[in-house]
Amino acid sequence: MALYEHVVISRQDISPQQAEALNDTLKALIEQGGGTVAKIEYWGLRNLTYRIKKNRKGHYSLLAIDAPADAVKEMERQLSINEDVLRYLTVRVEELDLELSPILARRDRDRERRDDAPQF
Repeated sequence: MALYEHVVISRQDISPQQAEALNDTLKALIEQGGGTVAKIEYWGLRNLTYRIKKNRKGHYSLLAIDAPADAVKEMERQLSINEDVLRYLTVRVEELDLELSPILARRDRDRERRDDAPQF
């Protein structure tokens, strides 16, 4: 099986719980196709560089996938007909990076700095 990293951006007007439910749906699709999802990261609501379908923000998620190509194609087909999805990108990689992505690592580092700062 091949290894993939998949990023999906969903509309800003859905709730974070709905974005997480979309991730669970994608995981179920991959598992039905005979693959596995090694990691799911929800990055939260982030600003878009430019408007996509009149949206200025989107819910970002990253999935690390180990699956056959047919399962990934079916997942992409389902995403293309889902009205809540603005964009998605699937990239084949040589090995899966199961550590925290730079987005979440920076968020944690910034949170630690705020907690360590002196309170006046």
